[in-house]
Amino acid sequence: MDTTPADGPLGGIRVLDLTNVIMGPFATHIMADMGADVIKIESAEGDSFRSYRPNRHDGMAGSFLHLNRNKRSIALDLKQAGGMAALHKLIATADVFVHSLRPKAIEKLRLGYRAVHAINPGIIYCGAYGFGEKGPYKDKAAYDDIIQAGSGLAALHVVSRGEPAFMPTVLCDKLSGQAIAYSVIAALFQRERGGGGQAIEVPMFETTAEFAYIEHLLGFAFEPPLGPTGYVRVVSPRRKPFHTADGYMCILPYSDQNWRDFFDFVDRPKFKSDARFFPLTERAAHLEELYELIEAVAPTHSNAEWVAFCDDVSIPCMPVLSLDQLPDDEHMKAVGMFGQAQHPTEGAYKTIRSPVSFSSSPFRIRRHAPQLGEHTTEILKEIGVEPNGPVLETMSKKVSETNA
Repeated sequence: MDTTPADGPLGGIRVLDLTNVIMGPFATHIMADMGADVIKIESAEGDSFRSYRPNRHDGMAGSFLHLNRNKRSIALDLKQAGGMAALHKLIATADVFVHSLRPKAIEKLRLGYRAVHAINPGIIYCGAYGFGEKGPYKDKAAYDDIIQAGSGLAALHVVSRGEPAFMPTVLCDKLSGQAIAYSVIAALFQRERGGGGQAIEVPMFETTAEFAYIEHLLGFAFEPPLGPTGYVRVVSPRRKPFHTADGYMCILPYSDQNWRDFFDFVDRPKFKSDARFFPLTERAAHLEELYELIEAVAPTHSNAEWVAFCDDVSIPCMPVLSLDQLPDDEHMKAVGMFGQAQHPTEGAYKTIRSPVSFSSSPFRIRRHAPQLGEHTTEILKEIGVEPNGPVLETMSKKVSETNA
């Protein structure tokens, strides 16, 4: 099925996706949901993210179903002349080429920017790396934990937890995936205005470091530094969900009026005239005392009581919800964030719509996540390649064994 502008703002854009696991596939997931024709190029073994369990069938993990919807899969052996020739033909038809191989590996395949540009000068070429090509780490293996450790993120936990820690999510992968998506879209916009094709580099290490610094620069931003890094409120050991009478809540009075209302509710009227807490600059210097107060009074009310009070006076608040609970949240239901679909081979599964809404092209699942190599014949026919050639026949046999 060809994509058109009606499929979304990227309708009619063809993206070749030579990535796997999460970072690159998340980037192309965003583009696919925006209407792009994303062609996932896989080996006979397929994206390793396919193999996670539990699953109903090998190669079709639950997370894979979400991350790779609206894409097509072609299985090619790029070490064989026939597979590489087919990819070259695909490159000639593409708008975007995204890969997540290390610089040495992509050059070994002869798929660096110069080689791809020679086939298609207008292509947007994006290298999604662990570390930038110009640095000494360029050929280091990079996984999310590695980047959390090196970028400063893990060390931010030292103040609050007494030791470095990893966030329980692959934040760097997903953050970098978003950076890939918006960088590619920006380059497409520049090309549309006559700027031509170009190469983009999105390194996880540098992307995450810039992200980590934003609120923590403070006095460290000046030369010489006026103070260390670290936004005190964010790294405070007392910054946490507070235990209530029946659960946990984030209770976050912020403005002067928020705090006055809060002090009345918890029967601390004298604090409203306490110079330690007004204005904001003074309050920031005494956050530990305020967090201690919230921690002490939070158990005196239930979650529902806290929500009723805070919402009534516009104090930011939210009960702690688990991922298992989110589909039943009243707001998520109202905005239709979760749904259910029927996959042709995997049966019923949960869907999560794109969080971004376009008024002229509502989100829809045009294709369910593909089986390994599902669209190989279809795509090869589109570019005029005989799908029954000897090299591709061998590849087809390998894929069939993997899918079996």
